[in-house]
Amino acid sequence: MNYPLLDTFLTMLWFFLWVMWFFLLFRVVIDVFRDDALSGWGKAGWLIFVLVLPYLGVLVYLIARGSQMGARAAAAAQQQQNSVDEYIRQTAGNGSVSHADELAKLSDLRTKGVLSEEEFQQAKTKILV
Repeated sequence: MNYPLLDTFLTMLWFFLWVMWFFLLFRVVIDVFRDDALSGWGKAGWLIFVLVLPYLGVLVYLIARGSQMGARAAAAAQQQQNSVDEYIRQTAGNGSVSHADELAKLSDLRTKGVLSEEEFQQAKTKILV
């Protein structure tokens, strides 16, 4: 039952490297599927290469296509943020528009000639009721 401190440290180091390896492998697989410029056959080829020869496949992928991994991740994050912002604007906008704002828009449309006086009065009564 003798397990020196250095052996414990090396075991922890190998475990950490093993976890980092899986993190890198999953990151490469996610990047393969995230890339819109890559065809279906290209995605299948990279996936097979990475799964059959994982160390070599990940190394070659990082050399060949690794420089754009960050840009694709940033673009995906930006797209997701834009979707969330649009959802928030759409949801919050439904209850936060005041009657005065709607009446001002109607008045502006009437002034521009888009709405007739009768249409303006009908829309105005809908808002105020």
